[in-house]
Amino acid sequence: MREWWRELAGLVLPAECAGCGAGRVLLCGACRYALSGTGAGRVRPVARPRGPAGLPAVYAGARYEGAVRAVVLAHKERGALPLAGPLGAALAAAVARAGDGGARGAELVLVPVPSARRAVRARGHDPARRIALAASARLRRAGAPARVAPVLRLRRAVADQAGLGARERQENLAGALEVRPGGAALAAGARIVLVDDVITTGATLAEAARALRAAGLRADAAAVVAAPARSFPGVPGGRGPDGNPDRAQTRE
Repeated sequence: MREWWRELAGLVLPAECAGCGAGRVLLCGACRYALSGTGAGRVRPVARPRGPAGLPAVYAGARYEGAVRAVVLAHKERGALPLAGPLGAALAAAVARAGDGGARGAELVLVPVPSARRAVRARGHDPARRIALAASARLRRAGAPARVAPVLRLRRAVADQAGLGARERQENLAGALEVRPGGAALAAGARIVLVDDVITTGATLAEAARALRAAGLRADAAAVVAAPARSFPGVPGGRGPDGNPDRAQTRE
């Protein structure tokens, strides 16, 4: 009877923490803390500190390494949908930082970067949208008038970004996004924050911001779940406030 119960429990309960592999828990306390947003702050693309032209200020909720990277990939590529909640916590913290200085009480619209239809079919879900919904729910519980609006869509096919450099990614995405019919009305008069799971070169967010501008809209900022550690100012290999290497934290 005991062995039968263990087998049944294995089908219902998570086998291990998605971040570190600890025993039978969706996400252990340490990995959940890594996504709590305590280290949220402004980040800059690694390859090009100032980012591509038109990139709005970008904020991240966590560092894309170790357990955080494992959780992002488990949700995105392996369909671990319950992880959207913890990932949404990190994104909500980044959005909150992005909103500092904004008009108090102004409606906040999170605009996810759209995934290609083939990617959504292959994964069975749209990761950025699912995380954005979790983040907006968390922000509303905290008293912020936030909602998610599907403003953008892909207007043409793009190549897989994996393995492409900064310039190649920018060329791959140039003109690839547009505001969907009626999309402008979904965000009219609100503060817009573009959201995605991870930033690398900034090409995707810059293209999303361009598409908004073409439709008469403006992204106040962008927010992501995570960014490489060296994208954060004040860490080894990071960037200072001017976008240059942080000399106080790096070796010559």
